[in-house]
Amino acid sequence: MAKKNSKPETKHKKEKSDAIDVPENPAEHPEGDSDIRPAKLKKLSDEVYERELKKLQIELVKLQYWVKEKGLKVVVIFEGRDAAGKGGTIKRITETLNPRIVRVVALPVATEKEKTQWYFQRYVAQLPAAGEMVLFDRSWYNRAGVERVMGFCTPEQVEEFFRSVPEFEKMLIRSGIILIKYWFSVSNEEQERRFQARMDDITRQWKLSPMDLESRKRWVEYSRAKDDMFRYTDTKLSPWYVVEADDKKRARLNCINHLLSKIPYEDLTPQVLELPPRQVDNSYVRPPFGDQTFVPAYEIPEE
Repeated sequence: MAKKNSKPETKHKKEKSDAIDVPENPAEHPEGDSDIRPAKLKKLSDEVYERELKKLQIELVKLQYWVKEKGLKVVVIFEGRDAAGKGGTIKRITETLNPRIVRVVALPVATEKEKTQWYFQRYVAQLPAAGEMVLFDRSWYNRAGVERVMGFCTPEQVEEFFRSVPEFEKMLIRSGIILIKYWFSVSNEEQERRFQARMDDITRQWKLSPMDLESRKRWVEYSRAKDDMFRYTDTKLSPWYVVEADDKKRARLNCINHLLSKIPYEDLTPQVLELPPRQVDNSYVRPPFGDQTFVPAYEIPEE
């Protein structure tokens, strides 16, 4: 049996005070998470990237069996600017996993009925049962970002959110949920490049909405909103982990590797199955092929 993964020691800031005063335009804040970025590392070749990704995906399979067997309840939040790479990372995490154990939640805009409910109510409905992992592709932190910047909520609602969310997350953790929060940090220049790539590719244009373009215009407002969000919700009990996301390949590897380090697990992968012998078909007669309607072959033009 494999050894348990050891948890890395991480230093966090002191708990924030309950006293909250959220300025609409906090001039003292730095204007974004992209002004000073780590030095760029050498680009990974496709071969190296796929090799390392495969290693991590094998470990994710082991983790899912551990989560299922031990009845763990895991919530992983993915937040960040548009085109930061959240969806791509989630796809690489889930593509080799059992969707009955690991599921993705990407909620649409709240309905009129949901808007009258407790703000966290529709997210609570998506929380995991024992033996499940839930990956939130955006989460209750919409209130701190898009809703605030686009004027979809009042300043009073934002202030109440900042006051409530640390207590809400404490409640989740006390109930036995493992809560992990990631912020994907992308630079102004890289976001512009990715937006343009989406505009130029018809198969990816669906990823670009009018709201994305509007958020692009409000880059600095989003920067200030993100700074406030970290100020009030980056707690010792429930910290934010920042993923440097300008390099998509490294961002995926870094995030998956870190996720694996946050949940100690052992290898409970089932034994390799053996195929049983097929039933003898002495008395079976297959219906004529002509009685069935087959999908026509796709014609591939010769090069």
